[in-house]
Amino acid sequence: MIPIPHKAKQFLVLIIKVLIVGGAFYFIYNQLANNDKLDWQKFLVLFKKNQSVGEIAFILLLSVFNRFFEILKWQNLVGFIHKISLGEATKQVLGALTAGLFTPNGVGEYAGKALFFEKKDTKNVIFLNLICNGIQMILTVIFGIFGLLYFNAQYNVITTKTVALLFGLLILVFLVSFLLKKFTIKGYSIERLIHKINEIPKPIHQKNIFLAICRFLVFSHQYYFLFIAFDVDLPYLIVIATITSVYFLASSLPTFQFLDFAVKGSVAVYFFGILGVNEWIVIFVTTLMWFLNVVLPVVIGSYYVLNFKTKNPI
Repeated sequence: MIPIPHKAKQFLVLIIKVLIVGGAFYFIYNQLANNDKLDWQKFLVLFKKNQSVGEIAFILLLSVFNRFFEILKWQNLVGFIHKISLGEATKQVLGALTAGLFTPNGVGEYAGKALFFEKKDTKNVIFLNLICNGIQMILTVIFGIFGLLYFNAQYNVITTKTVALLFGLLILVFLVSFLLKKFTIKGYSIERLIHKINEIPKPIHQKNIFLAICRFLVFSHQYYFLFIAFDVDLPYLIVIATITSVYFLASSLPTFQFLDFAVKGSVAVYFFGILGVNEWIVIFVTTLMWFLNVVLPVVIGSYYVLNFKTKNPI
């Protein structure tokens, strides 16, 4: 292999950084500027009517807490292999979020975090990130199933037979997983995965679960308070049940981070439509959630990407 000069490597890294940041900002602009369903005039009228510095600050604070709990989760988990500061954890989480913006299901986030560590730690970092995201997904499924059952009990969207069938399939998946736990594919098995998870000390797992629950409660209630801000007057339980159902069903679909709000928006329009909520309000609330919890962190993450120095040689 012909060695690449150091200056050429630096230039290549710079090009990659610019492409990541440029691509991220292009996708964000494209989604906000070319979405025909976003009526900005209606939004401005309602915003001027209900604007309150305290309410805006509260909604922004929830976004800060949402990402802060994610940063604490990562600092806690990665401490299993390397102790890192809160500032370093912030850099890694926001930088990786920017890198994963336009990759399927945020796959780029895994590679992004791995680049902050030595090459020998790559597999461990990817595994820890899988644990970090995995617990959030498990909570989304658990809360989502309960939310969906409550929603269905009120509005009977699906029949009792369908609910029973879904639970039957879920039990079947668990049984098959248990029976095939020793089945190996390329040296990996469910049993080996469980063993690797158990290598992480229990206090780390317990803290990870606690922080994941905190994060779930923060972003689900941020969604709720945004609906309140848009004059949606519905019982608390039914709104929360609908929100958890939307997150559960939308998270089950493969998508890109920059399209995440469009997928959640489509599911939300259906469910909140049953509750009689105006479609444009649902779309705006979903877009604001995406803007506050993805776009703003990506803007900050872009700074970390542009100033990034890899520990893994190209």
